[in-house]
Amino acid sequence: MVLRRYLVSALVVAIAYCLSARCAVRAGTGHAPVDFNREVRPILSDKCFFCHGPDVSSREADLRLDESASAFEDRGGYAAVVPRRPEESELLRRILSDDEHERMPPAETGKSLAPAEIETLRRWIAEGAEWALPWAYVPPRRDAPLPAKREGSANWIDDFLAERWERERIAPQPETDRVTLLRRASFDLTGLPPTPAEVDAFVADDSPRAWEKVVERLLASPRYGERMAVFWLDLVRFADTVGYHGDQDHSVWPYRDYVIHAFNTNKPFDEFTREQLAGDLIDGAGIDATIASAYNRLLQTTHEGGAQLKEYRAIYMADRVRNVSQTWMGATVGCAQCHDHKYDPYTTADFHALGAFFADVDDEHHLENQYDNLNSLPTPRRPELTVLSVYQRERIAELRAELAPLDAERDAERIAATAGEIAAIAGAPGRVMITKRLPEPREVRVLPRGNWLDESGPIVLPAVPQFLQEMSAEGLRTVATARVVGRAGESTQGGASDAELRGLTPRGSDRKERLSRLDLANWLVDDERGAGLLTARVMANRSWALLFGRGIAMTLDDFGGQGHAPDHPELLDRLAVELVDNGWDVKHMLRLIVLSRAYRQSSAAPAEMLRQDPQNALFARQARYRVPAEMVRDTALAHGGLLVEKLGGPSAKPYQPAKYYRHLNFPEREYRADKDANQWRRGAYVHWQRQFLHPAMKALDAPTREECTAQRPQSNTPVASLTLLNDPEFVEAARGLAMRAIAEGGTEFDQRLTWAFCICLSRAPTADERAVMERLLAEHRTHYEANPADAEAALAVGLWKRDEKREPAATIELASWAGVARAVLNASETFTRN
Repeated sequence: MVLRRYLVSALVVAIAYCLSARCAVRAGTGHAPVDFNREVRPILSDKCFFCHGPDVSSREADLRLDESASAFEDRGGYAAVVPRRPEESELLRRILSDDEHERMPPAETGKSLAPAEIETLRRWIAEGAEWALPWAYVPPRRDAPLPAKREGSANWIDDFLAERWERERIAPQPETDRVTLLRRASFDLTGLPPTPAEVDAFVADDSPRAWEKVVERLLASPRYGERMAVFWLDLVRFADTVGYHGDQDHSVWPYRDYVIHAFNTNKPFDEFTREQLAGDLIDGAGIDATIASAYNRLLQTTHEGGAQLKEYRAIYMADRVRNVSQTWMGATVGCAQCHDHKYDPYTTADFHALGAFFADVDDEHHLENQYDNLNSLPTPRRPELTVLSVYQRERIAELRAELAPLDAERDAERIAATAGEIAAIAGAPGRVMITKRLPEPREVRVLPRGNWLDESGPIVLPAVPQFLQEMSAEGLRTVATARVVGRAGESTQGGASDAELRGLTPRGSDRKERLSRLDLANWLVDDERGAGLLTARVMANRSWALLFGRGIAMTLDDFGGQGHAPDHPELLDRLAVELVDNGWDVKHMLRLIVLSRAYRQSSAAPAEMLRQDPQNALFARQARYRVPAEMVRDTALAHGGLLVEKLGGPSAKPYQPAKYYRHLNFPEREYRADKDANQWRRGAYVHWQRQFLHPAMKALDAPTREECTAQRPQSNTPVASLTLLNDPEFVEAARGLAMRAIAEGGTEFDQRLTWAFCICLSRAPTADERAVMERLLAEHRTHYEANPADAEAALAVGLWKRDEKREPAATIELASWAGVARAVLNASETFTRN
C-alpha cells in the first residue's frame, strides 16, 4: 500500500507537471490564482459533495469537502488536502488511483474528472488551498473601489467589463445601429416593438440625450409594468387555476393588477416584498397590501374530497419554502425537505423552520369571511375578498374627475355615459384570494424523511436558516422587539432572549415573541442586519438577465453549489449595492444597465469571439433570441392593428382548439373563448390553466407555472413554426396587417410591401425579399381567382367580419395580401430580440 501510494503520488506530480507546462505554453504567461468559488467549488460540488458534503445522512468517511477544517484534518498520517503539497493530498491520490476500489468518484456514480479539472485542483492545492464561503452568502462590500474610468465608457458598468476584457484580451463589439438598438430596448422594457414613427424620431434625433430620452419614455410607458409583470408572475407561479386534481379556476387576477401597478409606479422592491409576504400584517397598509398578500395563496392546491389534510399541509408548506427561497434568495432550500441539502448548508430543520413562517396562513375551507360584506349567506369557500382592483379604482377616479366640470344641461349624452361607465365598473368587482391569518398558527414539526405521517420530529418555530443566523441575529432582534404588526391589542415588547437570538433556537423553546411573515420579509430586505444585500444580488442578476439574455451568474434560480458562480462577481456586487443604496429602485437599476455602452453593443460575434467565449460570459457582445411567448403574441396583434392596450382586469381567453379541455374533469368543462375585445388583450392577461396551458403559449416555451420559473427555456421547433402560421390569432393578425397595408401603404406592390416591412421589421425589404414576396402574392392571386371560396374561408377566421358589400375582386386582393402578411409576420426577425 505504501509503495502504491508513493507511485500514485509520483504519477500525480508527473501529470500535474505536464498539464501545467502545456497550459503555460498555450497561454504564454503564468496563471492567475485559482478562484475557489468560480473554479474549484463547482468541481467539488458536481463530483464530490454528494458523498462528502453537507448531508450527514449520506456522508462517507466522515469527510466534508465543503469545509476546510474537515479537508485539512489529520486522518492518521494523511489528510484529504495538504496545502501547498498536492503530492501529499489524499484527494488527488484517490482521484488518480488505478485501483477501482479506491478511485474517486466511484465508478457507480458515473462521474469522473477531466484532465483540466484535475489540473485546477492541483494548482489550487499548490497555491495554498484557500477556502471561501459560498459566494452567494458573502454580503457585497459597500466600500469596494470602482475600477478606473475607461475611455468611451458610459458608466461604471462599462469600466468593470472593460477591466475584464483587457485581462482576457478580447475586444468588445461596436455599438449597434440605432434601429436595432431601439427594437432591442422596446422589447426589453415594454415587450412590444417600436412603431415606424418612433424609429424615425430616434434616427433623426442628433441631440446628446437622444438615447436617454428613449429610455425614459420606455420606462414611463404603462406597457413597462405589463412586461415586468410577466417576469415576476413566472417567479411566483401565478396562474388562474389551482393546478392539482380538477385544476379548477381560482380568483386571483387583482393580484396581477397589483404587480403591474407596482412596477409602473416604481414601488420600492423592499416594500413590494413586504406587501406580498405579509401585507395582511402591516398596520394601515390599505387594500392593495391585502391584495398583494394573495402571493401566499398562489401555490397549487387541491379541492379533492378525499384529500388527506395533513398530507396537503406538508405539500403546501414545501411549496412555499421552495418559492420564497428561489424567488428572493436564489436558493434551493426545498432540496432539504427530506434530508439535509446535498450541496448547500441548508438542513432539514432549516427547511421546516422556514416553512413555519407560513403556518398562520388559512388554506382550508371556512365560513363567510369577515371582509366580504356583499353576500349575506354564509357559504363554505376559501378566504376571498370582493374588491375593485387598483386599475378599476383609478379608472373610476378618472371618470369622476371628468364629470366634475360638466354642465348638467349642456353635457347631459356625456354625463349619462360617464356615469354609466362608473356604475358598470363599480358593479363588476373582482374576487381575489387573500391571506387570512389563523387565530393560532399550526404546529410545525420536522418531518423525518419528509414523511407527513411521522410526527416524532421536534417542534419548530419560524427561523431563518441556521448558517445565516450569525449574519442576521441583530436584524431578528430588531424585528422581534420593534416590528409593525397588525394584531389589535398585542404588545410588541419583550422579544427574544439573547440566547435564542445567538443560535435562534426556537425549536421547542418558550419564546415570548413568535417571528412572523413580516419578520421574514424584513429580514430578506434588511441590508444591515439581514439578507438584504443577498436578496439585492439575486434581483440585480435577474435584472441583468432581462437585458442581456443571461445573468452575470448564469443560473438565475440557484446561487448554491449546483449553480454557476458569477463571471463578474465585483460587477454583480456593485449592482446589488446600487439597488439597495438607491432605495430598492428597480427602474433605476434597469436604466443604469440600458444606458451603459455594453448594452448598446452589436450582437454580431466574430468566429474567434465565439470560440473564446461561446456563452457570452464576458458580455463583449449583446444577445439575440426569440422574444418570450407573450411578446410574440403581442407583436403579431400590434402589427395587425388588433392589440387592445387596456391596463388591468380579468384574464382573457383567446382562441383555443376545440376539445382541448376534454380530459379536464371534476367538473367537466368546455373552454369558451372571449367574443369581444378581450380576445386581443396582451399576453400578460391570458388565462393561465396550469394542467392545460394555452397551446400557443406552450409551443413558444411559456411555463405552466406549477413552480418558480426564473428563466424560460428557448427552443426552436416545428410546432412553434406551425403555431405562428396557423393559430387563429396569428392568421387574424396577418389579415389585419394586410388590411392596413392596403389602406395605408399605397396602391403599388412596392409601396405596400415596404410599408409592411417597416411595420414588422423596422426596415425596407431587400431586392431578394421583394422578389420572393412578389412571387408569393402572384401565387395567392392565381389560386384565389380559381378558388374564390378559399379566399372567403381565409378571411373568415376569427371574430372580425368582413364587409358584406365588398366586391369579389377586393376579397381576392385582401386574401392574397393576407398570405404575404403571414410570411412577413413569420420572419424570424419579426420576433427576434436583437
